Formats: sequence, structure tokens, C-alpha cells
Amino acid sequence: MSDARDYLLTVDRDKTEAEHIAAATASKLESKQLTFINVVQSLGEYINDEDATIRSRAINYLSEVIRALTPIFLTRQQIQVLCQFLCDRIEDGGAVSGLAKLQELGRFGREMAIMTLRALLQHFQDLQLRPQYQRLEILELLYCLMSNHRSSVKSLGNESLTGIQDLVSGEKDPRNLMIIFSLLKVIMVEWDIVEHAETLFDAVFCYFPITFKPPPDDLYGITAEDLKSRLRDCIAASCYFAPYAFPQLLDKLDSTSPTVKRDVLQTIAACAESYDISTMSKYSVTLWDSLKFEILNVQEEDVGVEAMLAIKAVAVRLSRDLSPTDPKTPLATYIRPIMKECKEHLQEPQSKQAKRAGQILESLGTASPAAFSWVAKSVVPRLLNLYQEADSVATQRAFLEVLLKVMEPALIYYGPTSILVDTGTGNPLEPFKNQLFEVFSQALMNSAIEEVSLHIIALKCLQLICLLRKYLQDNEIGMAVQYFDEILISEDTGGQGDLKNAAIMALVGISRIKPNLILDITFPAFMAKLPDLDIQDSCDYGVVLEALARISVEQVMSDTLIRRLFSRLELVLQSPRSSAYSQAILSTLYYVFKQRDMSADANLNFYFEKIVSLVNQTARASVESELPTGLVRPQVMETLGRLASYIVRSLDSHKQIAVGQQVYTLFCDASEFVPVPFREKVPETQRGTMILSTYLVAAIQIKVPLPYGYPDSSVLLHELVKMALHEDSNAIRQSLLQHIALLVNKFVRNDSLESVTNVLWEPSTGLLEKPILSYGSIRVSFWIAKALVLRLATADKILHHLLELLTHDTYGTAAARGFALLLAPDEIVAKENGAVIRLLATQKVFNHCIREISVAFRLAEPRMRSNYLIALAGILRYTATEVMMPELMTLLPLLLQSLDLEDQDVKAASIKTLTAISQRRPEAAQEHVSSIISRLLKIAADRRINSPVSTPSA
Repeated sequence: MSDARDYLLTVDRDKTEAEHIAAATASKLESKQLTFINVVQSLGEYINDEDATIRSRAINYLSEVIRALTPIFLTRQQIQVLCQFLCDRIEDGGAVSGLAKLQELGRFGREMAIMTLRALLQHFQDLQLRPQYQRLEILELLYCLMSNHRSSVKSLGNESLTGIQDLVSGEKDPRNLMIIFSLLKVIMVEWDIVEHAETLFDAVFCYFPITFKPPPDDLYGITAEDLKSRLRDCIAASCYFAPYAFPQLLDKLDSTSPTVKRDVLQTIAACAESYDISTMSKYSVTLWDSLKFEILNVQEEDVGVEAMLAIKAVAVRLSRDLSPTDPKTPLATYIRPIMKECKEHLQEPQSKQAKRAGQILESLGTASPAAFSWVAKSVVPRLLNLYQEADSVATQRAFLEVLLKVMEPALIYYGPTSILVDTGTGNPLEPFKNQLFEVFSQALMNSAIEEVSLHIIALKCLQLICLLRKYLQDNEIGMAVQYFDEILISEDTGGQGDLKNAAIMALVGISRIKPNLILDITFPAFMAKLPDLDIQDSCDYGVVLEALARISVEQVMSDTLIRRLFSRLELVLQSPRSSAYSQAILSTLYYVFKQRDMSADANLNFYFEKIVSLVNQTARASVESELPTGLVRPQVMETLGRLASYIVRSLDSHKQIAVGQQVYTLFCDASEFVPVPFREKVPETQRGTMILSTYLVAAIQIKVPLPYGYPDSSVLLHELVKMALHEDSNAIRQSLLQHIALLVNKFVRNDSLESVTNVLWEPSTGLLEKPILSYGSIRVSFWIAKALVLRLATADKILHHLLELLTHDTYGTAAARGFALLLAPDEIVAKENGAVIRLLATQKVFNHCIREISVAFRLAEPRMRSNYLIALAGILRYTATEVMMPELMTLLPLLLQSLDLEDQDVKAASIKTLTAISQRRPEAAQEHVSSIISRLLKIAADRRINSPVSTPSA
């Protein structure tokens, strides 16, 4: 039995097997066991069969064999013969796929491409009567011919143009239309279409506007926007379409549908970008007359935006290679009626039309330097005159708002970061420089204090002209800087946060181009406002420090600020009541340092020396009562610790090793300060220095040896646990708990983990043993558990014991709330501090706990069940939805029970989880919909017992 017969008998019931048969035939051809004559002869009786289905299968067999051959196997002559053979039988199934394979081959020549195209055009005039899959196959072959053999297709001229146009007309399937639009665009761009422009335009415009909406189960991913984009490209492909495109597009602009309006406006913009200048000049004023109504009387905001983009696109096209001063250019002809219309609306600056007119002028100004020049020279003097004649503050503000809009494009062409633009006339705002500076300065500094909005707009205007390159003199910019400084440090503007923020942003902008002005004017003024001592009736130093920190974005400025703040801090610390002020200075330093790359900072050693001095001073102050005590306040030490940690993290390994040996001595001699660990009855001020030690331990690398850490860290761990259990101060205790977690997570080796478990389960002294169980031991146990689970150490036992505590009469609720700690982000136990945090940690905790909680919840006494739900909520708060999905059936009943609790945090966490589940897996929650809705309605309605945490979520 021949391969051909096998294929025909097999193809209907097993296509894969049929493909294997064709591939086997191809292998025989390549190994010369068969010749093509043998293959064709074996098909003889089937190719000529009266049954079209049998003929199609036979041709399909031949095409499958061709597809299975290596690309270089067939000779040019064989390809020629096969191409002729398949073209003669192109209406039989399989011939098109065979031709698609042949045309990919390098030996497929010009004559063959023409033969194939003519066969397609001749035999498929009834294309739209065929099934979609056949039409798609034919169109894909046509697309391949256009891509791979374009010169051959193009050589047929009008024959290919009209033939392809007739072939594809009437198509409706979106997949096919994507190909058709691409084919027609190539013809529109590369063929001579002068005599066929109208018919080609009609061939695509009949689809405008696209109203396609993909079905919910669409497998092909074709969107309406994909089709609109391809169609838009066709309409904009040739300027020969303009006489047909613009009238019909403007006619459709009268549609009441915002979607249609957007499509029209986007297509007009595309045409403006593509058509040549002479074409656009002919229709520019007509377009403006229609588009202006979509802006000035806009009902949908986004339609107005699209209209402005279209107006700008016309200006961009008309601006190319034109003189900006010639009043007879197409650009000038286009802009002149726009200027006239906009200036009429600006007579009433508080009207909506005036606001729209300002937006039109801004959009035009961004089109090109020439367009901006026309706008500025025409509108700015008119607005200045109107401003001087304004009879109210509201009117003045409205004129300044429009003026700012008109001037903003200047930053594009003449701003500090713009490429120098040679317009032939310079900056068009130059003639109005003095008047603009005077108007903006007076509006900013001489207006009534309560006119905040006027101050803000005037400030922005003044900032803009300060940023223009080579526009104002340094002394003029310096005056503006003084105005901005006065706003920030003046008590009269104390409650005007928006104005102060605007002033800060203005100083930031100026600092990037004129840092010396900020250093010479702003820094001395601000530093003079900072007191040397922490005096209650001193100025609001927080505002000054914040302003200094935010404007110091350039390195030269932040270097200066850091040095001056360190110097000021030395003076402040001489006061015994310096805690709040010194903390504010330290916070400012920390903010400034966070904006810098410390690892590449040339002054890192200097900063480290300053930190060492401050830490040393803090340690000594905790011992010597006669020294100022501001630094020994816990909140101050926390801020100093953050600053120290940030700097120490950037030190090289040698200096980090030195720091590691000083984490408890705090850079003090034995005569000055004795480390806190392993001491009895340590005063609280000295115990507080463990806050600094914790931050230093966090900053050093994992390989740096710690004091008391040889041969392992078990002795130090036991001591820290003891300190945490007996600490009364919340701040110090929290620091000790973080210290313990760091030690377990970063520094305890895998072979020493037994020492950690001994802390928990040593007979009679273990934290989780009954003789010592307390709120303190539970806290410590959870921090140790956190350290272990984050590094994926064996924590199953400790998690199991912590879950068992949920049934404890006294400590069950405390233990339940502790589960939120396990996965919660922490400032100290964090990746940036070198903590070991594995990606699978969350999944490990969730998987272990959800199963135990689910089982234990069903068996627990009713009064204890709430503890399990509180614990679950704590875990879910920091668990990704993807991790929960495999356990949905277990999780959902527990979440429903959680909604009945009084605990607001539990409710909020449960609602958040249910929301995520309903969005990701709505079918999973379907059977619980009624229960979920009834509980959520109860939460939303009962405001007596529900806090703002859970009610809005419900």
C-alpha cells in the first residue's frame, strides 16, 4: 500500500498520524528512496477523481510532503513544476498551504510569484462565499507574497492593485480584516494610486467607524483598538485621500457618540501627521472651523483632549521647514484665525471658553518653536494689557492662569534641559521680560494674604521665567529666590501648605540651574531661622528643616546642608532639653542621606566619623548625668540609629568588621561606657543604648563576627532573651526583640540552630514551657519564629506550639494576635539590612498554619474559636492571593466565620481576602454568595459597632 493511500485513509480519523505519513514520504525523498515522479504518480487516480473531497485530500498530502522537506532540498525546476501544478489545482484543498510553503523558499522566483498571484486573483473572485478559515488561508498567502515578493507583485501595476482590491472587498471577519488593512496600506503607500484613490479610499472607509466588540471567549486577542489603528493607518496612508477623507470625517464628527468623535479626531490627527504640507494647508482652516466646537463647547473631556491633539498635529505638519517670521506661510495662515478666535474668548477670562482657549494656545505652542513664536507674540501682550485693566482679584488670577498656559511651551524650547533652538528670532518672550517679572512679582508679594490661589499661580509664573535659559539676569533670579524664601519662613503663610509646597518646588527647580544662588541666599536665610537651642518659643524649625531637605537635591547643596546641620547639631546638643530639636535635625540628615548613593560618596568617611562621635556621645550621656540628656531619649536614639545604620551599610568590609566589634561598646572606652549585655540592674538610660546596638547590628554584613559570638551565639541569645523578658520600656523591649530576630536570622549558623530551639524548649526554662509562659515569653517566641520562617529554617515545631497556645485560657488571644507578626514587614529585619528572607517563606507559613487552624477550629470549644480566626487574619494580611488559591475550599468557611467577630482588624483582613478571591476566582465563592452578601450588608449598616477600618471595605 502506498503512502498516498495510507494518508487518504488516515487523515480523517487521525490528523497527527497522517502528518507522520507525509513526513515519512519526505524523508524517503530526501534519502532518494523515492522521486517526485513516484509521489505524483501515486496520486494519479486521486487527483483526477470526480469526488472533490478526494482530490482535496490528495493535494493536501502533496502540500504536507512539501512542508516536511528541508528548505534547500527542492531545485528551482522542481519548485517551478510544483508551483505550476498547485496553481492549476488551487481550488482543491491543500494547494494554498503548499504554495505558502513554496514561496518561502529562496529559489522561488519572480515568475512563480506572479503565477501564484494571478491564480489567486483568477480563482477566488467568490472569496466572500467561502468559509472563514479558507479566506484566512488565502489572505495569509497573499500577505506572504506581498512581504517576500513585493517587487514581483508591484510589477503587475494596476492588475495587482485592482485585483487585490476586488478580491478582499466585503470582508467582515476581524482576523481577516487585520490582514486586509495591512495589504491595502502597502498598496496605498507604494503603488501609483492617482487613478484609483477614490475606490481605494472607499474600500477601507466603508468600515469606519469600527464598532467591533470581541466576544468574551475570544481566543485571538484582536481588539477594537487593533482594528481601528490598522484602519486609521490606511486612511492616512496617502494625501490623495484628503478630498474624500476630510469631508466625510468632519461629517461623522456630528455624531452624538463620544466614541465615534474620538475615532474621527484620532484619524484626523493621523492624517495631519502623514499628508504633505500643501495638502494640509488646503484643509487646515476648514479643520479648525470644525474642531474648535469640540473644544470650546465640549461635553466629554477626553473628546476635547483629542480635538486639541488634532489641532496640534496640523500645526506640527505645517511647521516643517518653514520660516517662523513669514506671515504668508501655511502655518501663519492656519494660526491667524485661531488667534483671533481665542483672543475674543479671553476677554472673559473666567468663562469656560476662556479656559479652553488657553488650552488651545498651549497645545499650539507645543507644536513647534515657530508656532510658539506666533502664539506668544500675538497673545502675551494682549493678556498683559487685560491683566492691568482687570477690576478684581478673581479676574487677575484667571488672566495669569491663561498666561501661564501660553508660556509653558517656552520650557520645551528655551528651558534649562532643552536643546538650543534656533528660531531666527530668539525667545519670543524676550520683549516682555521686564513687564512679566514686574507683574508676577507684584501679584506674588503685594496681594492680600488670603488670596492663596493668586499667590500660587503668580509663583508658578515667576518660577517659569526664572527657569528659561539666558532670560533673566542672576540678580533678578536672586530676587525671585528671596520671594520664595520669604513665603517659606514667613509666619503669615503658616497655614498655606499648597503655597509653601509650590515655593519649595520652585527653589528645587532653580537649584538645578543656579545652585550658587540657593547657597548664597536661601541657605543663610534658613539657617538663621534655626535656633541654636531647643527653645519652646522659637520658630517652627520643622518647616525650615523640611524646606532645606527638599531643596537640597544637587550634591553640592546637600554636601553643604549636611555639614551645616552637623555643626548646628553640636550646638543644639549642649542643651539638656534638646531631644525634639535634635531628633528633627537627625531626621533631616537621614532624609538627605537617603537621596544619595552612599556607596559612591567621597565624603563617606567624614560622615562615618560624625556618626561615631554622636553614638559615642550618646553612650557617655547615658552614664554621666552631667552631660546633656537629649540624645538618650528613645525616640532620638531610634532616629540616630536609622542614620547610623544607613551610613554603616555603605562601609567597606574592613570598617564593618571594626564596627562589629563596637556594636555594644558603642565606640567608647571601658572607662566611659560598659556594654549593657551581661550586666545586672542597668539603669534605663543605659539600657536604651541597645536601640543603637540593634541598628548597628542590622547594618553590618552577615559575615561580620559579633562580640560574644564565639564559638556560637547561644550565650548572647540567652542574654538578649532574658533582657527582653524583664524590660519595661516599650521602645527598648521592641529593639531587643528585633535584635533577637536579627541574631537568629542573620548570624546563627545552620549547624547552631539547636541553640535557638533550646531557648524555647529547655526543661523548666524554655519560653514555651508552662513554668515561664507569659506575655513576654510569647512575644519573644513569635520574634524567634519570624526569624526562622523567613530563612526557611525548620520552624514547623515552633509554629505547632504557637498554634497550641490559641486554646490557652490566659494567653490565647495574645498568641492569636502574634501571628500577624510572622510575615509583617519590619524596618530592622529587612533585606536591605542583610536579613535572610526567602521567597517561599510566606507559602510555608500559610500552608502549615491553614491546615492546622482548619482542623483545630472544628474541634475547639466555641469560646476559643475566635482565637483561630484572629490568627488566620494576621497571616492572611501579608499573604499573596496566589498562595491562598490552592486552599480556597478550606479558607472560605473560616473567612465567613471571621466576618461575625467584633474584631475590626480581623473583619478588614477577611473582607480584603474575600475581595481578592472574588476577583481572581469568582466561581470559588459562588456557592457562598448569599452568606457573604448578608454579612457584608450587616457590617456596612451597623455603624454603631463597626469602625472605619471595616465599614468602607464592606
